[in-house]
Amino acid sequence: MPLMTPPDSVGIVSPTTHHFDQALTLANGRTLDSYDIVYETYGKLNAAKDNAVLICHALSGHHHAAGFHSLDDKRPGWWDNYIGPTKAIDTNRFFVISVNNLGGCHGSTGPTSINPATQKAWGSDFPTLRVRDWVESQKRLADALDIQQWAAVVGGSLGGMQAMRWSLEYPERVRHCVTIASAMKLTAQNIAFNETARQAITADPEFSNGHYLANNTLPAQGLSIARMIGHITYLSGDGMKQKFGRDLRSGTFEKGVDEPLEFEIESYLRYQGNAFSTSFDANTYILMTRALDYFDLAREYNDDPVAAFSHAQCQFLVVSFTSDWRFSPERSQEITNALIHAKKRVTYAEIESEFGHDAFLIKNDRYTEIFSSYMKNISLNNENISQKTIEEPTCV
Repeated sequence: MPLMTPPDSVGIVSPTTHHFDQALTLANGRTLDSYDIVYETYGKLNAAKDNAVLICHALSGHHHAAGFHSLDDKRPGWWDNYIGPTKAIDTNRFFVISVNNLGGCHGSTGPTSINPATQKAWGSDFPTLRVRDWVESQKRLADALDIQQWAAVVGGSLGGMQAMRWSLEYPERVRHCVTIASAMKLTAQNIAFNETARQAITADPEFSNGHYLANNTLPAQGLSIARMIGHITYLSGDGMKQKFGRDLRSGTFEKGVDEPLEFEIESYLRYQGNAFSTSFDANTYILMTRALDYFDLAREYNDDPVAAFSHAQCQFLVVSFTSDWRFSPERSQEITNALIHAKKRVTYAEIESEFGHDAFLIKNDRYTEIFSSYMKNISLNNENISQKTIEEPTCV
């Protein structure tokens, strides 16, 4: 019997690369004369071209959000739980585009790409980026695909920051903004965690001032530690206790036995760190965490988020998770309150979960119900919506 993908999967997918020769001036004043953007699509664009949904990825994400690249794949895309036929982002209705951000290490132009000026990998010479740079590059991709307005821009964590920035930079091109487990700016504690992770990378002797590829070295140990630091902050204390507790992977506390002990949580973190260090680029990790640190939605609006959101024209769904202390519910409530005071249509949901910041990636019945209901209420051309579209600020 032939191997098959699950019936609610988008199936076998392949990435596409779009090359841009039009120069892109970045927020820091530097210019990329040309660049590539890698993306995947799921579903079909309708005749009215009003059913397109943009997926913005988080720190270590990429374009492969759903489906499989081959029948041999052990795992589907990173948001396969929520993208596919009959899922929250229903590909029977929507044409979904998932982009690998500029500066990434999964095909889009970034630190691992060749710098035309040197014919060597960019490394740490690659320009620093802001969230608005990603929005601008995504807008150019939308133009190239003849998509004039997104039915929704959707993202979790760093992806949620991109979704909010879209609603301000190109308000007429977004009908719905879905921001999940995100914030209008990072707390000092979050910036501290990111800097600690960056220090772990740059302190690795193999980092070579960011030019490790040109020098045939790799800061694997530093990147592994950075990932371990980050991973701890994405989990919750209760979730770690339930999954690992103080269980031992090896060794014993028995009297008279003198051998090294290894806790299950230690083994798990080392595994995660080692796997990440061979699949992700250290310069990209530094670039992405700095973009997180620099993001401040209301900075150019006299630090007034109400004034910032007054420019938005779309409806909003804001979601948080009870055990997420990296992007706590208080941060999402700040977004929601600013939207209410700006007289925008917003639905806010706080989801009970023990999985910390990672909860936005994991199956959860209440999360699925709210997410699916909201997406079903997005009207498309010549389509009757059975449920009433949300017109007033709501909490669920």
